[in-house]
Amino acid sequence: MSETTTLEGLKEAIAPAAEAAPVLPKLDKFGRAYATGKRKNAVARVWIKPGSGRVSINGRTLEVYFARPVLRMILNQPLVTAAREKQFDITATVVGGGLSGQAGAIRHGISKALTYFEPSLRGVLKKEGFLTRDSRVVERKKYGKAKARRSFQFSKR
Repeated sequence: MSETTTLEGLKEAIAPAAEAAPVLPKLDKFGRAYATGKRKNAVARVWIKPGSGRVSINGRTLEVYFARPVLRMILNQPLVTAAREKQFDITATVVGGGLSGQAGAIRHGISKALTYFEPSLRGVLKKEGFLTRDSRVVERKKYGKAKARRSFQFSKR
């Protein structure tokens, strides 16, 4: 360490490395972007490709699979935020959990697939929190307890 370095010298040494290469889309041979989404115990595999806005979940249409409007709204949130409604055909297979968890898993998968298809959308989706995996799951039941934390009723006599 005989030579002394200045702050400007360090900036010049780091500057060329800071320029990152542009992020390219991750597409398969069919021109689709694939991502896995998770929520509670549900796991969704999602494929998106340019199209007319058709959504297929486990071989059924969106309206048939998710009858409640709230669940359909949850699914469309990433597309609405990115202003890409009716621009992609979405195919998803989802297993595990209930309908609410499955809708959240598909939303997470759609968000990730959108970032793979158009990397420039990452900032918009990240800001809204759609790329963050909600890690909350049901706590397991413990022995000596009625449920995960609830104790059996206590009686003094």
